[in-house]
Order: sequence, then C-alpha cells, then structure tokens
Amino acid sequence: MSRRVFVVGADIAGLAAAVQAQRRGARVVLHEVTPHAGGRCRSYFDPKLGITVDNGNHVLLSGNQSAMSYLRAIGAADTLTGPTQAEYPFFDVASGAAWTIRMSPGRVPRWIFEADARVPGTQPADYLSLLLLFWAKPGRTVEEAVRRKDRVWSLLARPLLRVMLNADPSEASAAIAGSLLRETVAAGGQACRPLVARSGLSHSFVEPALRLSQYGGADIRLGSRVAGIGISGTDSKERVSSLAFEGAIEPVALGPDDGVVLAVPPDAARRLVPDLSAPDETRAIVTVHFAVDAPLSSVATQPLTCLVNGMSDWIVAADVRLSATLASAGRWLATPHEELAQAVCQETAKAMRMPAVPSQEGWRAATRTRWPNFTLAGDWTATGLPATIEGAIRSGQKAADTLLNPSMER
Repeated sequence: MSRRVFVVGADIAGLAAAVQAQRRGARVVLHEVTPHAGGRCRSYFDPKLGITVDNGNHVLLSGNQSAMSYLRAIGAADTLTGPTQAEYPFFDVASGAAWTIRMSPGRVPRWIFEADARVPGTQPADYLSLLLLFWAKPGRTVEEAVRRKDRVWSLLARPLLRVMLNADPSEASAAIAGSLLRETVAAGGQACRPLVARSGLSHSFVEPALRLSQYGGADIRLGSRVAGIGISGTDSKERVSSLAFEGAIEPVALGPDDGVVLAVPPDAARRLVPDLSAPDETRAIVTVHFAVDAPLSSVATQPLTCLVNGMSDWIVAADVRLSATLASAGRWLATPHEELAQAVCQETAKAMRMPAVPSQEGWRAATRTRWPNFTLAGDWTATGLPATIEGAIRSGQKAADTLLNPSMER
C-alpha cells in the first residue's frame, strides 16, 4: 500500500505539495478550510464589473523554474502570456514620459550599452551600483545595499523591485532580492520575460492541479479545518501521530509511513505547531480592477507596465480588464474605495493612453520540523525568495520531496 500524505491547506504551496507527492507515488489527502482552493492566488467573479478577476496581480518571470515545472506537471504551461523577449514598458505618471527596457537574451547585459534599450539619460557605468545586491548580507534592506540613488535607481531598480518583491525597497530584504536576481537577471534576458495568466490565476494554477489530483486518486476535502495536531513518542522518536478536524468525533490516526505537509498562513501555523518560528508582519497590497470595453490589443501591447511617480506600481492587461496594483499600500487602506478607484483610474488611463522585510527574514521557518513525518510549506517559509508564486510552489515541492525522501540532507 502506498504512503499517505496529508496536505493541510490548498493554496498554491499546498497544491504544489499535493501534485509533487502524487507524482512520487503517495496517496494524497488534501484539506482546505475554505470552500475553494488557491488561497491568495485565485480568480473570482466580480458582479460589479460583470467579469472574472484575480484576487491580486501576480507576475512571474520565465526564469521561475519551480513555477514553470509545476505548470508543466499540471498541463497548464501554455496558459501564461508575455513578450517573447524581456521587455518592460515604463510610464512616468508625473512627467508623462514613457520608455521600454529591452534586456538582451544572453547572460552578458549588452542592453545597458544600447541607448534605446536602457533608461533614458543613463550611461552603462550607472548600472554598476546594482551589482551590490548580488552579494548583499542578511539583515539589510535593498535601499541600504544600493547606496547610489540615481536615475537607474529611481526609474528602473526601485519600481521594478517593488513589482518583483511585493514590498518597497526601503523595507524589502536585500538578501532575498539578491537570490531572486541571481536566478533571473544573472541568467540573462530569456530568464526575465514577464508572464501573466492569460485567462486568470485559477485557470492556470488551481483548476488544472485539482483535476490532476482528482484523476490521480487524491481525496480533496474543502471546508475542512484542522483543529489540532497530535504528537506521540519521546525525544528523537517523537512524531506527528494524528490530525484532529473541527466537527469530527475522533482525530485521524497517522500510520507509521504517513506524513503531513502543513501549508497554511503563518498565523494559523503558529496556532497549530508549538514554538514555531514564523513571520508576524505583513504589508498590504491593493489591486484595483477596471473592465475595458475596447479590445486590449488596442489599449496595451504588453501585459505588464511599470509605473513611476504614481500611486500604482504596475498595471496588468488581461482579457477584458486592466488591473492596477499598489504595493506596500498601508497608507491607502483608509481611503474610501470609490475615491481610491477614481484616482487610480486616472493614472491608469493616462499610462494606457485611453507588493520580505529584513527584520522578518530570520523568522521564516525551515521546511523540516523536529518531526520526521511533518513538513511546512508556504511562501512565508525560508525559500530564499520573496513571498511570490515561485516561492510558494518551490516550498510545496520541497515539502513533499523532503517528506517522501528522508535521506535528503538537512
């Protein structure tokens, strides 16, 4: 009989863990407290706009290897869209200036030597200061690591890193930024193409994973809340022996070969796991969706546009909508929704011509726990990357692999 793996949480990390465990021959039981899977990476129908929207803008890069392998595994690799080259349109809300960064495909950054491919008014030497991020030490912010604040910083590095890190560089971890840049920018332009879900996040990341899991015999239980984790044994023999579910008369006993992947948000994980190390701060991200009457091909030629000197940080064009994202948006949360939407709409129309903090870095938990049959997954765990789709998927895959291969190095 194959080993059972209980995956608690059906966000992207949990789905990635379930898919990976099933591929490795395990019988998967997937529990999710809400009536739907996907967590913060899903789509829903907005009755006010009359269209399906995502619950937040998520941008991937072609160099996000874990996300790409996950999409291939669930048969959804063709559901992303983006430019064939690493191109990033920018729009300055204050001045009305527009330009496009066009990264060269190879590892050698030839694009910084081409005037029409780099930031206007800059020279190749201006980009050298960004190299400091590749060797940044833990505990420092991006802004602290990059001391020179010139046009390259204000018109390229800062706005683009806000998109990639989901946090302002004044707070975002330089070490996390360095890890991300080594996997993408250092690998050349072909690893930096921006990609978005053509028909919505659920269509790309959630629904295919659920179908694949069901066809593979997974037991998927939505609306199932884990109320407690039972531990048995002593010292080095201690292990997770049961899972208690809300409303159930008896807890579910785990067999000697069964394992658990806990893929829930950090606050829920702390309630379930004694003395767990996990981040306790977050940064708000606001996404404003607009229905578009005209075909998007007549409004935007690229799925992603970065903004500088405005309220929004980037705009995603998909299907019949435009979605503007405000990273590190705590200061906007008290603004009335209609007032905020009106202000964002004005700069969006102008642009279209019509969101890991160092102090929290050390709190990110490892995949392994002190129980050999219990692992952790989630974008908040120690992935070495920002809290993004790539980090979530990587954490889920690693949690499943670690659980099913005890010989993996600690």
